[in-house]
Amino acid sequence: MRLHRLAALVAASLAALVTLTTSRPTTGSPGGAGTAGPPGRTPAAPRRPRVTEIRIDKSDHTLELVAGDEILKTYRVAIGPGGPGPKRYEGDRRTPVGTYRVAGRFKGQFHRFLLVSYPNEEDRRRFAALKRLGEVPPGRGIGHSIGIHGVGGRQSAGVHKESDWTLGCVALDDDEIDEIARLTPDGTRIVITD
Repeated sequence: MRLHRLAALVAASLAALVTLTTSRPTTGSPGGAGTAGPPGRTPAAPRRPRVTEIRIDKSDHTLELVAGDEILKTYRVAIGPGGPGPKRYEGDRRTPVGTYRVAGRFKGQFHRFLLVSYPNEEDRRRFAALKRLGEVPPGRGIGHSIGIHGVGGRQSAGVHKESDWTLGCVALDDDEIDEIARLTPDGTRIVITD
């Protein structure tokens, strides 16, 4: 008998928990304009818009988070010092140019890292053509592990953005990459331009 009561109590508790976590607060209440539901209930936080695209402009050193047609936020970034144009091969220190996706994320030496889906098909064709022309140094591949990342606490207050220093990645402050990672799902489109 005690087991049945305990099971009923657990079931009732779970039902109450589900009701609390899935119910939505009302937008109005008899208490007057501007109140949000019954007393004691906290209104839901406003929904963040879903980031649909990350735009990186190498010449302006900016990264924009975009939702539909709206630019949500713009950040100043550091890139690779390899100059304008697309990445040609591993070690050229160029930040790629093209359309990519967020291909994954992890934490590491640069705090947080959003993997860019470099190389894409266009990058592979370009690399093959350069290799045929003998413009790729011996032993060099196309490159890999391009990402958008923080600095891992190495520098602060954006000092690292005063010059381009990455091996081809895009770098921001640690708190900025944390914010971008929260707002950007895997698969988000990334457009990098000169």
